[in-house]
Amino acid sequence: MQDILDQLAGKRAAARAGGGPRRVEAQHAKGKLTARERLEILLDEGSFEEWDMFVEHRSSEFGMAEQKTPGDGVVTGWGTINGRLVFVFSQDFTVFGGSLSEAHAEKICKIMDHAMKVGAPVIGLNDSGGARIQEGVASLGGYAEVFQRNVVASGVIPQISLIMGPCAGGAVYSPAMTDFIFMVKDSSYMFVTGPDVVKTVTHETVTHEELGGALTHTSKSGVADLAFENDVAALLQTRRFVDFLPSSNRQAPPTRRTEDSPDRIEPALDTLVPANPNKPYDMKELIAKVVDDRDFFEVASDFARNIIVGFGRIEGATVGIVANQPMVLAGCLDIDSSKKAARFVRFCDCFNIPLVTFVDVPGFLPGTAQEFGGIIKHGAKLLFAYAEATVPKVTVITRKAYGGAYDVMASKHLRGDVNYAWPSAEIAVMGPKGAVEIIFRGDLGDPRKVEERTEEYRRRFANPFVAASRGYIDDVIMPSATRPRLARSLAMLRGKKLENPWKKHANIPL
Repeated sequence: MQDILDQLAGKRAAARAGGGPRRVEAQHAKGKLTARERLEILLDEGSFEEWDMFVEHRSSEFGMAEQKTPGDGVVTGWGTINGRLVFVFSQDFTVFGGSLSEAHAEKICKIMDHAMKVGAPVIGLNDSGGARIQEGVASLGGYAEVFQRNVVASGVIPQISLIMGPCAGGAVYSPAMTDFIFMVKDSSYMFVTGPDVVKTVTHETVTHEELGGALTHTSKSGVADLAFENDVAALLQTRRFVDFLPSSNRQAPPTRRTEDSPDRIEPALDTLVPANPNKPYDMKELIAKVVDDRDFFEVASDFARNIIVGFGRIEGATVGIVANQPMVLAGCLDIDSSKKAARFVRFCDCFNIPLVTFVDVPGFLPGTAQEFGGIIKHGAKLLFAYAEATVPKVTVITRKAYGGAYDVMASKHLRGDVNYAWPSAEIAVMGPKGAVEIIFRGDLGDPRKVEERTEEYRRRFANPFVAASRGYIDDVIMPSATRPRLARSLAMLRGKKLENPWKKHANIPL
């Protein structure tokens, strides 16, 4: 018996040692934590239950039979975050560069399968050199097995990817199919083909960071949602982030006790919107003032900044917030903002998270770049997402809601449950100046008449009352009372039941 116990202790020690002190030191020298150190920060103390510590690869090619480390480059299992169950895998770059073998993939697949069975999020800490070349097609098959589970789990359990090192080639597609991607500045990158291949094929010279670094993917491509300064910040913010999410699509969003009264009035909001309709204001100020304890977790904050998406709480319960940002491109909808918001709306609808939408949108961004880039189809993604959503939807129009963009932004016509407007709201086909230039073309030579007509149009249409008279707006509310009205509406909608007609799945305009 003692021999077996000694053997067990030896294998546990070998697994925990990873690639050995030299490689661990090299990992630390790059400012990166090891796979196990990351899990210690991510999970509640003492909660981690490791599975498959003794799994080893089965390859014998290229001398691999003599190179075996228990665990085979990935630490898998389950634990808790603030007392709630999560399944995790953490790739170990100190073992074969974290490369994915057939056995490595099987470990990841096992925890994903169990997460689906019990209804718990999967969090992947990615730090891998890619497919293990020595295993050839077996490693590619392993990736495909993971991809398949990503797809089946989509919309069933939340999936979060942390990119904490290299992620190249086929390895990028598993994170790409998860719900949220967080990266670490200066130590993580994602690309399908690396700088050397790019140089060979296109003759472009580019660094790893420029091609696929955290800032590139959070501000230019939109592939990743957030970039953090270091491993610790990324892991701690992930703990905070998970608190907003339900464990599966069969559960309601989590609630948290709060002392912040739902009846709180915010007088400052009465003067938030400037008298000059062309002057911007910061929509984030409104969001901070209406959510519980000013606690708002914005995602994709550096990409398509003309729209804001993220999570907050009202009366302790999670809500998803979508808001036009007048500070950037006047809050216009464009290709990037439409895609960003559509994906967020669909996530919230998957996981029973009510949607609160703040509208100040002068329309879709004009221009050849937008039209050639397919703004029609991309704008339709957001329209489709809102129209398809069956979760509670509460909308507040703060200022401009012009043209088709009015329809798209969770209007009453897309099954908005409660639609409010502030007194400053302007709901019309277009702005007064543009409307007058079309309706009264004959008067354009007379500046005085143009001004009179513009003022007439503004008086008759640039207000919330025409829409309210048709029932498209349920009430015109004082800005200072926005939080209480939202809280009461969401409370009323908690029992909402709405189902779309049966279908295998919809055909969203991808």
